[in-house]
Amino acid sequence: MTAPLPPRRPNDPLRPTRAPMLPPGSRSRAGLALACAAADGRFALQVCAACRSPQYPPRDVCRTCLGTELRWHEVSSGGVVLAETTVRISNDPYFRSRTPWRTGLVQLDCGPSVVAHLHGDVANAARVRMTLRLDKSGQAVMLAMPEHDTSNMQDDPLLREMTCDPKGRRVLVTDGRTGFGQEIARALIAAGAAQVFTGIADTWKPFPGQADLPGETVELDITDSQSIQRMTAEFGGRIDIVVNTGLHIRPGAVLARGDTISAREELEIACLGPMRLAQALGPALRARGGDGTHGACAWVDIISIAALAPSPHYAATAMAQAARLSLAQALRQELRPVRVITAFTGPLEDDWHQAVPPPKVTPSALASAIIRALREGHEETVVGDSARDVMERWKDNPNLLARELAAG
Repeated sequence: MTAPLPPRRPNDPLRPTRAPMLPPGSRSRAGLALACAAADGRFALQVCAACRSPQYPPRDVCRTCLGTELRWHEVSSGGVVLAETTVRISNDPYFRSRTPWRTGLVQLDCGPSVVAHLHGDVANAARVRMTLRLDKSGQAVMLAMPEHDTSNMQDDPLLREMTCDPKGRRVLVTDGRTGFGQEIARALIAAGAAQVFTGIADTWKPFPGQADLPGETVELDITDSQSIQRMTAEFGGRIDIVVNTGLHIRPGAVLARGDTISAREELEIACLGPMRLAQALGPALRARGGDGTHGACAWVDIISIAALAPSPHYAATAMAQAARLSLAQALRQELRPVRVITAFTGPLEDDWHQAVPPPKVTPSALASAIIRALREGHEETVVGDSARDVMERWKDNPNLLARELAAG
């Protein structure tokens, strides 16, 4: 059985920090498509349209009938371990510092046999649940999990290499002035975070929930470079996860605004502020990204689904949110091995979405989705029925969705 996660040890100045190396990341185009499935938590393989044969590893031609029409479908995740081995010596720099490392051959219920990483609680010849995970290089790998949950299974060192579980880690929530930021901070504490720093801008201004603010309060205004530098100097070396909760969403079409004042505020909070924060915190996060089971691991960005498909009533806000999405996609590569997680959300249950009909996203729903994405290591999560509907239609035909929203 997996041993409970040990308490975080104080930093030893004589002990070198493990270098943030990446596992081999070269993949074919078909292999990159497998990473897309892993990014949002689906166990999907290529299935031949002609003979219905599942394929693994990803390929361009069916291994059974040589057909070329291979489509991605979710398949059964069950399997049986045929053989297992423990790697104790490796020539690869990434694995050399992480041995022993368990791998095995698993026969999938859907057909193919795959080489997979094995969770510590998986025994030889046992049935397993197969999952697709993203490794530190952002590529998809097979990970065999126990068929049924076991005690402390989330504390397995191999699993923590592929996830961003907040347990035992220190987290910065950038904006605690809103109910959403406060609820996320509470959820992180309940999930076992060792420490939560809750950022507050303009501390002299009262705000709802101030008396019961969760975590340790830090002064942070992401629109102010000096505020970011002060916070980084004091807390930057202790932060493992950053959750950008700054949301400045205002209704209004482009022409209806009449000026660019609100748009500048939205761009400051949605894009330029997180960019300043990444420039200040990013090097330290990245340098500590390989530091054992308690290393820095995640940068979480909350993004309105309007970034993909702007509503006519929030068109100006959508521009700022699209810029925020572009920033997150740029950071996804620059911050590795730290994982950038995007949480797409629909209309929020707040004062700025009063005229929007339900369903809306509540603070608890958003907090739960972020905790789940961190624990599973997903790069993308979609929160709320409205956001899921828009995301499905956007993936099917983005141009058609834009016309539907414009007509509506």
